Amino acid sequence: MNISFGETLRRLRIEKGLSQQQLAAKMFVDRSTITRWESGSRLPDVGIITRLAQCLGVDAAAMMNAAAQGSERPNILVLDDEKIALSGAMALLRSILLRAEVVGFTRPSQALAFARTSPVALAFLDIEMGRISGLDVCRELLAICPRANVVYLTAYRDYSFDAWATGACGFLLKPLTHDAVREQLSRLRYSFPMGGMEA
Repeated sequence: MNISFGETLRRLRIEKGLSQQQLAAKMFVDRSTITRWESGSRLPDVGIITRLAQCLGVDAAAMMNAAAQGSERPNILVLDDEKIALSGAMALLRSILLRAEVVGFTRPSQALAFARTSPVALAFLDIEMGRISGLDVCRELLAICPRANVVYLTAYRDYSFDAWATGACGFLLKPLTHDAVREQLSRLRYSFPMGGMEA
């Protein structure tokens, strides 16, 4: 349940003088969907939150923060068989997503074992890792955590076409940069609490 987001959405809708039905029409959804969002029983994904913010004439970041209120610290998983690249990616992500729990692994088996016991909201996976491909890890991870956002990390552009066939929602070239990560965070498939992001 996400009461904070629901209360914020209801307040903004009323301030705009919109009924649930009117907002539903603007969003091209059923009124019952608005009801579920306002009750906190459902949380829309990042793209829908951005559209809601546009319809209500408010800053999308404010609505993202409302979605993050009361949420547990989301788990971000980073998998890279190169320790230096792994450390750099983890440090960068921790500096951007201040409320997230960032964990890193150099071995796919460790990463998948973690996912079996802790829900993963966002995963950054290296593609080329010796005998096991990050593409295969993605498929296994999504079988365990179907609503995980998976972003591939690689130094090779050639993998981009293969990557899209696995259910991932992003593809970043190494080395990671603040701008590239922030851009990718705005394009995730499933809702992700953005509260506590660096300015």
